[in-house]
Amino acid sequence: MDPRTTTVPEPAAETAAESAAAETTGRLADQLLNLTKRLHRAQRRHLEPLGITPAQSRLLRTVAHSEAPPRMADLARRLDVVPRAVTTLVDALEAHELVRRIPDPASRRVIRIELTEAGGATLHRLRLARRAAAEDLLAPLDDTQREALTALLATLDAAAPPRPRC
Repeated sequence: MDPRTTTVPEPAAETAAESAAAETTGRLADQLLNLTKRLHRAQRRHLEPLGITPAQSRLLRTVAHSEAPPRMADLARRLDVVPRAVTTLVDALEAHELVRRIPDPASRRVIRIELTEAGGATLHRLRLARRAAAEDLLAPLDDTQREALTALLATLDAAAPPRPRC
């Protein structure tokens, strides 16, 4: 055998059960991706009359669910985006008077973002729009099927690594 050549071991042959499981997993992944796309399209359709993009909606929800007005850097980390993207989102939401920048009492250099009264009202309308989008997607399921799907998704969600909190 020539020492300059390397041999790649042949992959072990899949059993019929492993092949079927792999096929099912691939099909599930495709279905989840397609459903996610459908849900995003439905959400955009329901958010459009409110003049809010899905990204702006996420930022509003993140601000609303924060224990204290978050810093811009905290928002970037929680949304998993670059800080410049948060600035653009906050600028747009501030122009619609849905959020406002406030100084941090502990540091003049830090700016925090808080929801305005109009932002709170818009957040309520966003929740209704998100529910309507979900209803569009889930309409074919009866209550028992929805409960079963909820339980399955909860199992997957519980197995996910924890998301960083600010």
